Amino acid sequence: MRPRRDYEKRSFPGNRNSDDGEEKPSVGITVFSPRFFLATMAGQSRKWMILVATIWIQAFTGTNFDFSSYSTDLKSVLGISQVQLNYLAVASDLGKALGWSSGLAILYLPLPIVLFMAALMGAVGYGFQWLVIESVVSLPYFVVFLLCLLAGCSICWFNTVCFVLCIRNFAVNRALALSLTISFNGVSAALYTLAANTVSSSSNAVYLLLNALLPVLASAAALVPILRQPPIQPLSSDAAHRDSIAFIFLYILALFTGLYLLLLNSISSSASVARLLFVGALILLALPIIVPGIVIARDWAHRTIYSSFRLQGSRFNLVDVDDLELHKELIGRQENGNGNGNGEVGQGCCEKVLEEDKLTMLGEEHSARMLVRRLDFWLYYVAYFCGGTVGLVYSNNIGQIAQSLGSGSDSLVTLYSSCSFFGRLLSAIPDFLRVKVYFARTGWLAMALVLTPIAFFLLAAAPGGHALQAGTALIGLSSGFIFAAATSVTSELFGPNSFGVNHNILITNIPIGSLVYGSLAALIYDANGSSSTTLHAILTDGAVVCMGRQCYGETFIWWGCISVVGLVASVALFMRTRSAYDRFERNRISAQLF
Repeated sequence: MRPRRDYEKRSFPGNRNSDDGEEKPSVGITVFSPRFFLATMAGQSRKWMILVATIWIQAFTGTNFDFSSYSTDLKSVLGISQVQLNYLAVASDLGKALGWSSGLAILYLPLPIVLFMAALMGAVGYGFQWLVIESVVSLPYFVVFLLCLLAGCSICWFNTVCFVLCIRNFAVNRALALSLTISFNGVSAALYTLAANTVSSSSNAVYLLLNALLPVLASAAALVPILRQPPIQPLSSDAAHRDSIAFIFLYILALFTGLYLLLLNSISSSASVARLLFVGALILLALPIIVPGIVIARDWAHRTIYSSFRLQGSRFNLVDVDDLELHKELIGRQENGNGNGNGEVGQGCCEKVLEEDKLTMLGEEHSARMLVRRLDFWLYYVAYFCGGTVGLVYSNNIGQIAQSLGSGSDSLVTLYSSCSFFGRLLSAIPDFLRVKVYFARTGWLAMALVLTPIAFFLLAAAPGGHALQAGTALIGLSSGFIFAAATSVTSELFGPNSFGVNHNILITNIPIGSLVYGSLAALIYDANGSSSTTLHAILTDGAVVCMGRQCYGETFIWWGCISVVGLVASVALFMRTRSAYDRFERNRISAQLF
């Protein structure tokens, strides 16, 4: 059944050819009327308002990325060691392990209620930490640990709300919608740095106050679009095509937003300049709402002036759920015809051993029990654990790294945040380049991981000045790409319907890695801070501050070696899954041809 067209198609009579007397066939010309244009804009605006709402939520709820901005003050006020400070970072990451609770809440509660429950958890978690730093209240260490855990859990609840909104309203281009909104989570630290500079406070405690208040304000701003969600209805091919074009412009606008925050943050030390730049950032975050209107107007103009204009390709998803189902059906037919799941005959003994437990097709649903028995999953787990997670732990330690080298932490936090944002945007490359340059997504993952060991060994060799900035930028790009690409990889390798459970199993590596890698760094830091050969200072409250290259030099070497293990695991995963991706692509092209 052909999809219903949402435009008028008019037939014009043919012309009589004077030479042969034969009448040419009539020509169908597609015309967009102004009335249709206005109706389309009204019908689509609410869906795109939802996208803007999710962008705002994500942009202001990546509050874990600015931990380094106030961690030094928190350590000083509480009078704790670097190891104890690391446990607070672990508590924030441990909140991700409780992300399943948000999915359970959405099953029984309206989405706006879940959104404001997340905002309340964040307000309590960060608000009381701000009161502690400002010496308004005095809380024991264990209570502060629980507050960090609560704040970390709120981030997962916000993410779940955004995922649900994107999936409900962008069924065709959901991969692009998810990738775009997840990207803005990485720019939170740069936004908070601008916001903190507008307050012009001499204390870094202002970050905690903003962490408590801004997500609440963003949730309130997003409430109206969420309450007025459009009804779910299938898109025609032309509407899906226009959405895809809109996403191209949205990614370009997002790239410009990231460059704006990265390049102009350095001149925001003055409160008046910071306020102006912050208003500009808010305008850029609101601009996506006009992009669909521009695309529809452009389409109308082209169809009116050039009736034969048609841009091929209505979607950019590398692996769509419908494509996966068709892929499974074709695989089943091949297996029935050949009697061999791999379509291979006459394999030798060695080949059988090498092919054992290897994924042969994408999209096969894996239960949790089946998942943990897969070698491919554990290669994927190690790649994430030794790649993206070690990059996240680096971001948690930026404050102490900058302090030990006598550098400013705010600029490094902004640099890491902005580069993480760009890395998340780059994770959409496989979707946009699918037609011209096909490459398995696990291969892209391996290429992104190459940057991490390079960055850590660069920091170990020359940990100051430009090397510190270059290393931070590379780690931000690599980890950002991994965080965003992992959602698609999990769905493709182990089934889209099992994604919720399987991805939560995967990200258990984040709190584990935060504890292991953070503790390693903290032990080396405290050991060097207490050593008589290291220049260090003892604060009046007893907290040790380590100064010099030795504080993190050995840690960078350890982290670099760990990331090499992640790179090796990602290459092995690519080699084992490449045939499954190639097979899927061949089946997809065959299905399009016939």
